[in-house]
Amino acid sequence: MKRISARKVIYSFSRKHKPVEHVTTKEKVLLETEDAFGGQVKDENMSIEQLDWTKVNGATGPVFVDEAKPGDTLVVAIEEIRIPDKGVIAVIPNQGALRNKSFSAVVKIIPLHEGQVHFEREIKVKANPMIGTIGVAPLVGEIPTGSLGRHGGNMDVKEVTSRTKLYLPVFVEGALFAAGDLHAVQADGEVCVSAVEVPGEIILSFDIIKGKSVSWPILETQNSYAILACGDSLDEASALAVDAAVEAFMREYNWSFEKAYMFSSLVVDLKVNQVVDPKKGIRANIPKSLMSLESLCHGNS
Repeated sequence: MKRISARKVIYSFSRKHKPVEHVTTKEKVLLETEDAFGGQVKDENMSIEQLDWTKVNGATGPVFVDEAKPGDTLVVAIEEIRIPDKGVIAVIPNQGALRNKSFSAVVKIIPLHEGQVHFEREIKVKANPMIGTIGVAPLVGEIPTGSLGRHGGNMDVKEVTSRTKLYLPVFVEGALFAAGDLHAVQADGEVCVSAVEVPGEIILSFDIIKGKSVSWPILETQNSYAILACGDSLDEASALAVDAAVEAFMREYNWSFEKAYMFSSLVVDLKVNQVVDPKKGIRANIPKSLMSLESLCHGNS
């Protein structure tokens, strides 16, 4: 199994980055990752103003996946996420869902023990290690790792956990995959702008669907597929997610738009990924019993 150090870090998704490793399909890879603060927060006395903001939201990589070509779909199997025994959460003025309110910057170190996140001595939350930032290089330009789009990126989807698969469109040769920003636990919305941020290790492997592409990243869990869309507002993100779901049902059952739109209203659950970035994230969850992967991976990009 190839191990890639957290020192191999990028702060944008771009075809300009040279790959730090080449891997083949089915080959297991271990990514070491720093936390979203770049390991800069050592204790609760740390001042937010002391942070080097050019060193936050890093992602380990990029990884060149052999045989991945533009127009393919990269299949990322997340096998295991390992996290340490403590993390950090912060509130930052002018950030988060309540950015218009007046409040102080506060940093809190959070102990983790036996699968529990100890927010306070008697207040515990079950840990759910997940990947906040995961994606590939876009066709053109450079997208900060703190942002999100059709390439993936800082999607902050709490269901991107162990034993799930992520399907990403391939825009450049080798895909140039990277991931980071692990959370010990995060609720939908990530409302205060951070979750329990942790360093850690991700074990994953890759596969490729040749000649077919997804229009948005697709997450496969045990029981559902989720279309991971984003927009400049929650309304726009919702519309894009629903549109992709309706089109998939039209392909799946050879239905008219109207019939697929009605059925989506019965079975497609819209859930909020995050509301704190400039682009907002929505996922459209579809039961696997009603949708095939083939209808989601519908053609050339």
